[in-house]
Amino acid sequence: MKRIGLSVIALFLLAAPALAQAVPAKVADTPKGKAWVDAKGMTLYIYDKDVAGKSNCYDKCATRWPPFMAAADAKDSGEWSLVKRTDGAMQWAYKGKPLYTWEKDMAPGDVTGEGVNNVWWIAVP
Repeated sequence: MKRIGLSVIALFLLAAPALAQAVPAKVADTPKGKAWVDAKGMTLYIYDKDVAGKSNCYDKCATRWPPFMAAADAKDSGEWSLVKRTDGAMQWAYKGKPLYTWEKDMAPGDVTGEGVNNVWWIAVP
């Protein structure tokens, strides 16, 4: 019985790095509640004018709301998917909604983009 238990633990430990890579963001507490944040702790946002699987934020919009970009070798995983931008680069999406950061958030946990123009919202888990 011990061997089976140790084998299961060993298998989990080997798979854990792959599972960790499957989720490109983490959940953090913000003044507005729990939110998805990037590796630097910056809040991620969704845009009402996007449609599932397609970004509608380019040019000046993408300068103010930088897309949450994915590595070239990134893969879809459950609720996390990839959106191809017009330049061919890949952007992360959560539940089909492309994700962005906000130029005016200066520190991890800032949520100054919430409600901007009544179309930008914190991405919540």
